[in-house]
Formats: sequence, structure tokens, C-alpha cells
Amino acid sequence: MNRSHPAATDADRTTRGGVMTPSDPFVAARADYWRQSAGRPPFRRTSAPNLLAELVHAEYRPDAAPARPPVLASSRDMALARLRHRLRTGNVPSPLACVRLLDGCARTRAAVFDAWPDVVRHHEAGRATAALRQGLRSTRDLDSVRLLLDLAASSCLRPLPTAQLLPLSVGGDRGVRHAAWRLLAAYGCTHLLPSGSGGRADAYERLLGGVLRDGPPAGAESVGLPPGIIVAQSMLMGHLDRPGEGPSGGLSVLLSSLGDSLAEIPHVAGVLTVVPACRPELEADPALLKRRADGHWILRLPVDSPSHVRPEDMGRHREAMAWWAARLFGLLGRPVDVLHVRYADDGSLALAEAARRAGAGLVFTATPDPHRQITERYDAPGAEPTALRHDLHRVFLADRLIERADLVVGIAQSDGEQPGLNTYFPQLADRAAGGTAGSAPEGIPLYRAPADEARRREELLGRIDAVASAGSSRTPTILLSVGRLHPVKQQDVLTRAWVDSGCYERSILVIVGGGPPADGDPVERAMRERIGEAVSSSPEAGRRLLLLPALSNDEVRMLERALADPARRFRTRYVCPSAKEEFGLALLEAMEAGLLVAGPERGGVPHYLVDGMNGLLLDTSSSRALGGGLRRLLGVGDEEARVMACRARDLVRSTYSSTAMARSLVDYYAAVAGSVGGPAEGRAPDRASRMRVPS
Repeated sequence: MNRSHPAATDADRTTRGGVMTPSDPFVAARADYWRQSAGRPPFRRTSAPNLLAELVHAEYRPDAAPARPPVLASSRDMALARLRHRLRTGNVPSPLACVRLLDGCARTRAAVFDAWPDVVRHHEAGRATAALRQGLRSTRDLDSVRLLLDLAASSCLRPLPTAQLLPLSVGGDRGVRHAAWRLLAAYGCTHLLPSGSGGRADAYERLLGGVLRDGPPAGAESVGLPPGIIVAQSMLMGHLDRPGEGPSGGLSVLLSSLGDSLAEIPHVAGVLTVVPACRPELEADPALLKRRADGHWILRLPVDSPSHVRPEDMGRHREAMAWWAARLFGLLGRPVDVLHVRYADDGSLALAEAARRAGAGLVFTATPDPHRQITERYDAPGAEPTALRHDLHRVFLADRLIERADLVVGIAQSDGEQPGLNTYFPQLADRAAGGTAGSAPEGIPLYRAPADEARRREELLGRIDAVASAGSSRTPTILLSVGRLHPVKQQDVLTRAWVDSGCYERSILVIVGGGPPADGDPVERAMRERIGEAVSSSPEAGRRLLLLPALSNDEVRMLERALADPARRFRTRYVCPSAKEEFGLALLEAMEAGLLVAGPERGGVPHYLVDGMNGLLLDTSSSRALGGGLRRLLGVGDEEARVMACRARDLVRSTYSSTAMARSLVDYYAAVAGSVGGPAEGRAPDRASRMRVPS
């Protein structure tokens, strides 16, 4: 993947009338597709082959003559592009065509998974069963066998006699074995499931067998629920309680506080935050339902993996996750009314399918990521093909989630300065009320002091002040940056900008984020290596750099409040160097603490941060541009910084709270729940319901 991203193109600018300039070929191709316009060829004709142009042409303009036959796109690429085109038009392929496509790549299998319910509905169960039977008899690929069995189970089809299914249920491949168990249960043959005796079954298999036999979630007790809707929200990236480690970031903080706030609203009976749990986590604690706060529970979704699954690897577990979520939604004693998913990834698609099976409404938060950077990253020689294919997969997943969603919610952006959501998702124009419910304001919870506050504050300040006090005749400024160690967060670019611009001579840089180095996360390890390379040319810069592992959210906010104290010897400025932020909760937290902040001009930050009024906006497209922004940040006088920081703090405290966000969302959730019906339809609102939760 690219580690830094170029500056915004004209495609990120609008005319006074709000119409986007047609300079981004990828955005133009999508706009032409939904307008059913012949249009001009979206990508310029050049002598050099261009994989992006070939794939976009095949996916969005398959009926138009290409500029040249595909050179870089493979036959599998072309088959996948044609399949995506068909699914966007609602022209689903035949069951046999779907089965044959399973021999393609993982991204093709995701498209088949998404299409399968419509395939069975359009072509009837008999044809679908025959196609699955033919596929199972002809393929030797274990991943294909697993998916064929799961497709059969999801549609209650019987492609194999029970006698032929039983050997698969005790085979050596875990994925095939578990899919066979699920299909046996769909056959109504749970009595034929392996018993797991002899101590061979691990925690995942014990839980799977128990739930297949309609056992309750482990470690639960019964409590009553008041009248109201049941809301589920997904948090599949990283760990809910460990923000800043691995893929865990602001979303974990957001959903923790949002779930608590939603549960306090009278119309909400309960909130489930859905998180993944890998095998070691299940061995340590097999409970699937855990109380977080009054009315807010954590629903742990078992994932058959030896470690926590990163978003890019979620596709391997997509079918099993859909099954687990649909089954656990039904085991709660009261149906989930609304599921809210965020991010366009395979995990969200799996949960969206679970919502369909369970009869729950679906809300999707759509963001133009990676849409706004497709052309910048890949419309050039030498663009990384694997990353391009992955990003086009995410674009397709976002389209499918929009198609499935009962309601699409956007993240607020600055008025008139950046393209709206409809620019990147032209299909939204065909939905009622312009396609979205508006932009729900994101927010942060009230500050809570961590346990042992005084000791932790002094410990953290002591480490920072020791670096700031060492070997300098002038009093340096502290530059603080908090976030998960990840290329899109660009801590490596920040460090290089800090060194190359000479800002290290009058400041120290404190970066907070990442798990313990011994954990061996490959993304974090690569980021630490690049940060080390950035200071390798300057021993003095190396001495002025402090890397702290991820802190709890309470500790981060405690530290920021302490650093903002005007009585301190060292002044502190907060910097967010991300390539883009869809909103930027970490920035809001720093603003609420009273720090002068600087954040990226690209993304959602300009919605609340006005350059020169309550903070600074930075060009983070390169280390050179960012270095100029750092010099400007360090050059702001103390009185001007105080005024801007006060404005920022007042804005966040008055407008951007998790309570306000919950109140804006609950009306949307209630409307979706009322329109969907499903298993929840017809329930007596005053009937006592029972949910199994831990003590």
C-alpha cells in the first residue's frame, strides 16, 4: 500500500453550484454508470497499459468498446468485474454460474455470497440445489466445498444426502467440518453432530456444537428487558477495550460511549455491541454475552482463528460470521430490531446478511473511503495491483451495503468545500430524501478520571518532561499525537516532517499508540521501523522522540488535560497527521481538553475545525507539506493559541457529545424498526422479555 498520499486533485473541489468538476475518472465512471450515460471514456488513452482503467471499464462500461484489449487484467479480474456489473443492475446470474465462479478469487466469492439469496429467489430452490450438488461433486478445492455447504445451509437446501454429508462433518479441514455441522443442523439432524468427546474439541467447536443444539450463550443469566427497540452495532476492527492497539482506534471509543448513551434513552430497551472473539479469547472466556453497563451488552461473535482477525482477512470467515450473528441474534430471547454497521468490509457484509436472515433493519454509515483516493493512488504506472483490487473490492462492498440498507447515514462534512456523499455514491440520488438520513454528529463521552489518576498522571508527565528537559538551553514545545500505528495515520510521515523541517530543534515529539512491541503486529512493526528510519540521520531528533504504547481512553484524556494546564513549564500542541480522517474523534478529545490542535484538511475534520479560528488545518499529503504545517503550529503565539483552544473546547462541549449523537440516531433507528417488521413484528410492547446476560 502507498504510505503517503498526494495532495487533493481537482476532483476534490466543487463549483459554486455544488457540482463536482469532472476531473476524477473513477468518480466520473461511477456517475456515468448510474446516469446510464454513454459519456466519454473515463480514463485518458495512453500508450502505457493501465490496470485501473481496464478494471473500471470492465465493471462500469462492459458494453462499450475498450480502448484496447486488457493487458494487465487477468481473466479472473474480468469475470469478477462482469459479475459486479450484473449484481449492480439486479441481473443475478444462474445458480450454476455462481457455483462455477467459486473457483475464482476470494473477492469473487464475496460477490457470490452477496448474490446468493437473490439467486435462489429468482431461480427457485430446485435449480439452486442441483447447482450446489454439481459443484460439490466436481470441486476438490476445500474453500469452495466450505462455501457450497454454507450456501446450502443459508437457504435450507439439501444438495447431499445425509450419508454423504456425515464424512465431511468429521473430516480434517476445520472450515469444511464446521460448514457440514451447520448444514446438518439445517437438515434437522443435530443428533448426528459429533459429540466432541475425547477432549479434541476446542472452545470454538464446543460453542458451535452447543449453539447448534440451541444451547444458550455461555455464562449468562436471565434478566427482564423494558419495552423499546433492541439496537445492535458492530465493532469488528480490533479490540473494544484496547483503543490504539492494532486496528483498534476511535471506533472502539465511539461505540463504547454511544452504546452506553443509547441505553439511557427510554425508547431503547437494550444495546448490543457486536465484537469478534478468536479461539484464544474464547478459551480464556467462553461467555458470548457480557454486560458492559445498564442496558448495554457486548455480544462476542466467535471467529475460528488463532489470533484476532484483521479487516483484510475477514473474508475467510464471512459465511461463518453471518451464521453466528443470525443465530445469536435469535438466541437473545427477543429479536434485534436494528443493526448499524460501519465500514465497507467483509465483516460488515456478513452482519448485513445476518440482519436479513434475522429480520432486523439495517443502517449503514457510508463514507467515501477509498473512493476519493482511487484515481490518485492507482491511475499511474507502477500502481500496486493487489492494493487496487482490494480497494475496488471495498467500493463494491459499500455499494452492496447501500443496496441492502434500510437507511444510509453519512458523516458530517464541511458545507460547500468538499463533495457530498452523493458524488461518490451516485445511487443515493435515487433513494428517498436524497438517499441519506443526513449527517449524524459524532461525539465523545464526558471525561472520566481513570483509576489511580494522580499516580498515572505523574508517571506519564514525568516521562514526557524528562525528554523535554534533556540537553536543551531553550524550553521546547511538546507535540502530541495519539492514534493507532497505521499507514493511514502517518506517524512515520509526521516524524520525517518533524526532522526534515528542523522542528525537532524547538520541540519534542510524543507519539502514543500501538500495542507492546513484543506482540509482533506486522503493521505496527513496520511503522516503528519507518519512524526509526526517519530519525536515524539525526541523533538529537532521536533523543527528542518519545514513543508510548497505547493508553486507555481515560488515560489519554487525563494526559491531555494535564498537558493543557497553563501552569505547566512546557506548552503542548496536538497534531493529527493522518492522510484523512472521516471525522477525527481523537482531535475532538484533544480540543475538549483545551489543547491547540492541528488536523488534516482532507476528510471530515473541516466540518468542525476552522483554520485560524479554533485550530489549524494541515496539508498532510507529503512530509514536506506537513513540515510547513508543523512550523506554522509551533509559531502560533501563546495568547492566540489560548483563544483558539478555548473556542475549540467550548464547541466540543456544547455540540459533539455521545449523548447528542445517540439522540439523533435513535429516531432513525425507531423509524427503521417500525418499517421493517420481520420477527419483531406483532410483539406486544408490554410483554416481559427475557435476555440471558452475565451477573
